[in-house]
Amino acid sequence: MKLVETNLPGVMLIEPKVFGDARGFFMETWNRKTFANLGLDFDFVQDNHSRSARGVLRGIHYQIRNAQGKLVRVTSGSVFDVAVDLRRSSANFGKWVGYELSADNHRMMWVPPGFGHGFLVLSDTADFLYKTTDYYAPEWDRGVRWNDPQIGIVWPLDVAPSLSAKDSVQPLLKDAETYP
Repeated sequence: MKLVETNLPGVMLIEPKVFGDARGFFMETWNRKTFANLGLDFDFVQDNHSRSARGVLRGIHYQIRNAQGKLVRVTSGSVFDVAVDLRRSSANFGKWVGYELSADNHRMMWVPPGFGHGFLVLSDTADFLYKTTDYYAPEWDRGVRWNDPQIGIVWPLDVAPSLSAKDSVQPLLKDAETYP
């Protein structure tokens, strides 16, 4: 596995070794020992899988308590995946990074606790899988508006995104409950 640092300290792109031939491919997506040797030593407690259509934008989500670290990847299709630093004490507060994750490039992204996360589906459909370091706790579920001008995410949109009712009314960063 290869770790690629991003412009946000703590957020990592992970490029697994892919072994392929005419029959298909094999790759290891999680091995605690391998990840620990790379400095990513976590206990994952939950696996999630979502399927979304082209133009669906999910996020920016986080849990204000029971903060979750997320190891995310795409097994079918392609997404533009985003992490936003939501730690007020951080020199990078409100900054974001975004990368294409796809079934073809096999990339994964590590989004640490203290960051918001979201993605936009670029393909006809996408299967998005992620492991979390803490359980989903709906009472601590929070979000920031996907198009907050203070954050300034440059989403690769050619039409208005398809949003959930919840995501269409998330607060701006200046009004959101964030991490210390």
